[in-house]
Amino acid sequence: MKLWKCGVCGFVYEGDEPPEKCPKCGAPREKFEGLSDEKAALVINSRRTNQLHMQLATIMDSIESISLEGIDLNLDPPCVALFNKALENARLIRQMVKAELEGHMKKGKWG
Repeated sequence: MKLWKCGVCGFVYEGDEPPEKCPKCGAPREKFEGLSDEKAALVINSRRTNQLHMQLATIMDSIESISLEGIDLNLDPPCVALFNKALENARLIRQMVKAELEGHMKKGKWG
């Protein structure tokens, strides 16, 4: 199996030959470039890390929702302070995850 990248949209296809047309954007086969062994290894080796980053971002969404509910309940100042801290950190971590994934994409560690 080889990895092929669409030169129009960046879709990465896995197969012995590129597809007749890109499943994402419809570009013809000629627009696909075979990834070198080095670039393909980056994509393959980063798949699990990228999945973990996306799961972490989803967890931060849940923490934000929980924190907002806790803030709205306004039981007492220490509770609200804890929920505010959790909210702040969840938003910070989610943005860090996005920046990390952007870096992976720019380095070809995506697909």
